[in-house]
Amino acid sequence: MANTPHGGILKDLYARDEPKQATLQVEAETLPSVTLTERQLCDLELILNGGFSPLEGFLTKEEYDSVVQNMRLPDGTLWTMPIYLDVDRTELDRLGVSTGSRVALRDPRDDQVLAILTVTSEFQVDRAAEAEAVYGANDQAHPAVQYLFQSTRDTYVGGPLEAVNAPQHHDYVAIRRSPAEVRTLFRKLNWTRVVAFQTRNPMHRAHRELTVRAARMRHANVLIQPVVGLTKPGDIDHFTRVRVYQAIMPKYPNGMAQLSLLPLAMRMGGPREAVWHAIIRKNFGATHFIVGRDHAGPGKNSAGQDFYGPYEAQELVLHYRDELDIEVVPFQMLTYLPETDEYMPINEVPEGTKTLNISGTELRRRLKTGAPIPEWFSYPEVVRILREANPPRDKQGFTVFLTGLHASGKEAIARALQVALNQEGGRSVSLLLGETIRHELSSELGFTKRERDINVGRIGFVAAELTRAGAACIAAPIAPYNDARQLVKTQVSKSGGFYLVHVATPLEACIKNDRSGVYQRAIDGEIKGFTGIDDVYENPENPDLVADITKTAISQIVHEIILLLERDGYIGDR
Repeated sequence: MANTPHGGILKDLYARDEPKQATLQVEAETLPSVTLTERQLCDLELILNGGFSPLEGFLTKEEYDSVVQNMRLPDGTLWTMPIYLDVDRTELDRLGVSTGSRVALRDPRDDQVLAILTVTSEFQVDRAAEAEAVYGANDQAHPAVQYLFQSTRDTYVGGPLEAVNAPQHHDYVAIRRSPAEVRTLFRKLNWTRVVAFQTRNPMHRAHRELTVRAARMRHANVLIQPVVGLTKPGDIDHFTRVRVYQAIMPKYPNGMAQLSLLPLAMRMGGPREAVWHAIIRKNFGATHFIVGRDHAGPGKNSAGQDFYGPYEAQELVLHYRDELDIEVVPFQMLTYLPETDEYMPINEVPEGTKTLNISGTELRRRLKTGAPIPEWFSYPEVVRILREANPPRDKQGFTVFLTGLHASGKEAIARALQVALNQEGGRSVSLLLGETIRHELSSELGFTKRERDINVGRIGFVAAELTRAGAACIAAPIAPYNDARQLVKTQVSKSGGFYLVHVATPLEACIKNDRSGVYQRAIDGEIKGFTGIDDVYENPENPDLVADITKTAISQIVHEIILLLERDGYIGDR
């Protein structure tokens, strides 16, 4: 079985003489520069190190059109995913970049110049047409289509690249290997037949069994090559996943498997992506590639149906197997047979045989609730790592976000809630009052909508960080606008619970409660843009609780918030 790179030659753009590299480094500092996005950074690294061979740059318009429409480069070479550099047209104009320009591409993490792009093509595209051709549907329930419409800039630029510096990684450096380094490792180990396994999720016993079966059937070794670039939103972070991979490696027979990380930005493109993954593994020197059920599938579309059939990816890769020159190892889902304590492909299980399985949804439920995870499903070492990264609700942080008019009572509720949670114990409690934040974090801001949104955004950032650290955060700003409140909810919900409480005390009562006299000054025209007087307060659309201190005692409001937290498991039964 051959393991030549796709196109015949590994396009390792780092393989240049040192004087040339020094010259490029000096030139790069004189050029207009573009800072890459996270996805572009992943793409660039794999172009430069040969992972995307035969590409030597970002696609030109001719190449883009050919790949999107025909799944081939203009010379006929099979290539299924468009790899482009998208930039704002206004940014290009500001930099004076046009066809023929040379542009330095910078790492967003440390501003280091990574490569020089010679622009030979700049063009705009039909996003809907790209979505339909590449992903099979113009449906933003697909993460790549959502990215295309919400994150991709308006102008694509293409052209050849020259490598200046390799991206500097600070995590798992010993197992981040280029295609050339992986090929060297195979030669050192005398591996001539290698089955590559792609994963973006933690591995469990079924995955280990699947890869061992594949290796034994093909008389091969195993390359576990998980993706550590962008994956599907909501996926487990790569630090946790890599710890899982490292824990599972000793479970393989001695000498059978190696672990190496892949800085790939997945598109979740199903069949097209599966072919792309096979090409990449071919470039890394693998001779075989496992394609499982629903490979690179993004889940369900906006109509509740799967974007791709469960075996469409296998079918497309098998269709191109001769051209790919890498043997496809198709696998059905493995299921556990408790009577014989073994895993078996579901299509090979005798009728009437008892089987067991735990879905991803069920696994996440067990992690959140602390319910047991049986050893037939996963290894204790793996479960321990996942539990550390996914603590039960009573160990997670949360934010209670109280919004309402000035003098509505939200700060009194916030202070009383802080006392109740301190009494509960179990986690630290932080209080972010509107006036305190204005004084400590936003003293330079005024009260325009933009400045109010910036202030609320800062509160959201602090609340999200406290929540991520497992604390209880109580925030009580006026926060008059729905869009800013929604942004805070999005930030916080990534790490823990978020509860929006609308303190809906009527304006008349707020004016009566105002001992500072600011309402009267606003009514008299001394203060302009005051919320509730001459500036709008948008009532929250879907608050978790609505409270009014003229109708309900503060102690009762706090009790109702505590009940919400108890219901969702963030605090124990009282």
